[in-house]
Amino acid sequence: MKIYTICFTPGGEKTLGEIIDSIGRWPQEDAWRGEGIDVFAYALGSYRERMVEAAGDARIESVQSRLTEWMAEAVQDADAFVFVGAAGIAIRAIAPYVADKTKDPALVVVDEKGQFVIPLLSGHIGGANELAVRIAAELGAQPVLTTATDVRGLFAVDVFATKNDLWISDMKQAKMISARLVRGEKVGLYSGLPLDGALPAELVKTDFAIGQDFSAEPVETAEIGIVVSAYEKQIFEEQLLLVPRCLTVGIGCKRGTLKEKILTAVQEVFANAGLSLQAICRIASIDLKKDEEGLIAAAQEYGVPFETFSAEALAVVEGNFSESSFVKGVTGVDNVCERAAVLASGGELIVRKTAKDGVTVAVAMEPTKIIIE
Repeated sequence: MKIYTICFTPGGEKTLGEIIDSIGRWPQEDAWRGEGIDVFAYALGSYRERMVEAAGDARIESVQSRLTEWMAEAVQDADAFVFVGAAGIAIRAIAPYVADKTKDPALVVVDEKGQFVIPLLSGHIGGANELAVRIAAELGAQPVLTTATDVRGLFAVDVFATKNDLWISDMKQAKMISARLVRGEKVGLYSGLPLDGALPAELVKTDFAIGQDFSAEPVETAEIGIVVSAYEKQIFEEQLLLVPRCLTVGIGCKRGTLKEKILTAVQEVFANAGLSLQAICRIASIDLKKDEEGLIAAAQEYGVPFETFSAEALAVVEGNFSESSFVKGVTGVDNVCERAAVLASGGELIVRKTAKDGVTVAVAMEPTKIIIE
């Protein structure tokens, strides 16, 4: 995560130095949602020109340009902003770049004395609320949260999705669910993956699909609910699908196979299996295909890494795989797509080898737990 910070006064610079110190104390292996943090610190204001050089914080770089120019460049790279100064300055600076809550950077404002920490933009998905709380705890400041679910201590579906790297299928539906929770209504939760943590009181867990006979085992149900699944299942009459990125697609193909053929084969396999393409987290194959342009392009299309393995590594993967003497004669291993999917995912095969137009596709699901905090 890249955090761009900026201050405007000597007092603000002192507080910014404390913020930099506090972030430096966060364990780097889990500093921010499992990622490291890079902090870029700047000071804008003529006060620095009047300061004795030794009096300034060497970690904080002077900004010679206008704030609008600094922001135009920083916003291209930043995941989050921390402004030490007036909220109005931060709002005017970020306003031209506010587009969508799923894409906007987090924006946090801290007063120059470090008494209050206020998340202003992208509180949930961008992590501004969480960032504000963590900074406030280090400074001994008061975090000022204004989002309704946080104020009331309720389950926040967008935070839940972000922390578990779940794709949100419908932001309007997510807002509707949050509104129901704020009104005190119950919302169902179905997860196709194991849940780790205590279920909030406002959620109703169900393991039953819509239309199923509930008479054998009474269970509390809800009309609207959240579905966590790599499968496009209809569990509730009205639902929000949250898709975990947990599927590895193993692919074998002839030399020179075009990206379009590969994508068509994958899409057909996923449609037939009822799987969401948003669940793809990587594409895997044999190292003979490491330079295969079609496979590389397909991985780029889905925004996932492309991993390859040697025939020797694939051959020792344990499992019940489809065998092909032809494939073994060409590659040195009896099956590429199934073995590559299992090896890369560390999980189980859920779709066996399927062939279409010279492309073979298999799908494996990696072991994944859904964390409820």
